[in-house]
Amino acid sequence: MQFMLILTETSRDHARRNDPAQAGEYWGGWSAFIAAMAQAGIVVNGDGLQGPHTATTLRVRDGKRVVEDGPFADTKEQLAGYFIVEAPDLDTALDWAAKAPSALTAAVEVRPVLPPMPATGQ
Repeated sequence: MQFMLILTETSRDHARRNDPAQAGEYWGGWSAFIAAMAQAGIVVNGDGLQGPHTATTLRVRDGKRVVEDGPFADTKEQLAGYFIVEAPDLDTALDWAAKAPSALTAAVEVRPVLPPMPATGQ
């Protein structure tokens, strides 16, 4: 079964990415986590995301597009990236989520991936 690990980080964690004094430790933690998942053979896909200041949010209201800069999330934690992992059950996916560096400072949401829908009209 596939699960998505939805990784959030604090603004402080995002800033560590490009801080020469902290970037090595920051990226080292992620590299170790990714290597452990790769060695376990559970990673299907995953990507980090640029910071929330690069986000654009679109909503359609009354048939019109409303586009705004930023995520405008009412939270101190921002979406930072994701992984799709293959795990036998939720408990195993949660075990991997607990190893993500951002679990220590923000959160990791674990959600089952919707299986492909059967083609219509057949």
